[in-house]
Amino acid sequence: MHIADQWKDYELIDTGDGERLERWGDILLRRPDPQIIWPKTGNDPRWNEVHGHYHRSSSGGGEWEWKRKIPERWELGFKQLKFHIKPTNFKHTGLFPEQAANWAWMMNKIEQANRPITVLNLFAYTGGATVAASAAGASVVHVDAAKGMVQWAKENHQLSGIGDRPVRFITDDVFKFVQREQRRGNKYDAIIMDPPSYGRGPGGEMWKLEQSLYPFLESCMSIMSDQPLFMLINSYTTGLAPTVLSNILNMTLKQRFGGTISSGEIGLPITNSGMVLPCGILGRWES
Repeated sequence: MHIADQWKDYELIDTGDGERLERWGDILLRRPDPQIIWPKTGNDPRWNEVHGHYHRSSSGGGEWEWKRKIPERWELGFKQLKFHIKPTNFKHTGLFPEQAANWAWMMNKIEQANRPITVLNLFAYTGGATVAASAAGASVVHVDAAKGMVQWAKENHQLSGIGDRPVRFITDDVFKFVQREQRRGNKYDAIIMDPPSYGRGPGGEMWKLEQSLYPFLESCMSIMSDQPLFMLINSYTTGLAPTVLSNILNMTLKQRFGGTISSGEIGLPITNSGMVLPCGILGRWES
C-alpha cells in the first residue's frame, strides 16, 4: 500500500457508514465513498460541524448541502506545491489527496536523474502531477480534453510560484495527441496517465479501460525516449487489480527497456481509527 501520509493541510479525520469526514485546510467536508462499508467507530462531533455535506441522489448524481459559508475556492499546500480547491457538482474538490504519494515519488525520481527530463502527463485533470514534476525541474506537457480543467491546472502551476518553468498546457483528446506526437517524432523521458474507466473520443470512439489500456500503452511506447526514466499508471476503475498493471507494464516497458516494476493500492491514513482508506491502484515502471 502506497500511503499519502505527508499532508499537513489535508486530513482524512474519520470514516464510516459510506462517508468520509475530511479537513481541507480549515474547511470540513463530508462526502460519500463506496469503499467505506464499515460503521463509524466513534462519535467525533465534527461529523455534525462540517461546512458542506454532499448527498447522493437515488437517481444518480447528488448535491452539496452547505451548512456554513465557505470561499468560492481556497488554497491547499503540499510541501512547496499549492492548489486551488473548489467543490464541484460531482462531489470532487479538484484534487485527489492520495496522489501525493505519487507526487513525492516522481519528484524524487526527477531530482535524482541529474539530467534534463521531459514529462508527458495524460488525462492530466487539474495538474497535481504536472505541478509536482515541474517543481522537481522537469519540462512538462499537460494534456486533458476538458478546457476548464486545463485552465485550473494553469492556475495551480502559477499558484505554486513556478509559472516561469517550461510547461505546455494542451486541451486535446489524449489519443489523437499521442498519434500526432508519433508522427512528429517527439519523445518523452516519463509518461504519467490516469485513464478513465469509460469514455468517448471526439469522433465517437469508445474507450473502455479493460479493452483499450493495453493498446494505448503500446502506442505510448513509440514516444518514449531512448533513456526513459519512468511510466506511471494510476487507476480508479473498480475491480481492476494492481497485478494487471504490473503485467501490462511487464509486457511493454520492461520487455523493451528492462528496469523494475511495482504496483499496489494507493490510500489515505484515517486519523481517528488508524486504518487506511484504499483510494485506487497504481503501476510504476522505472529504469
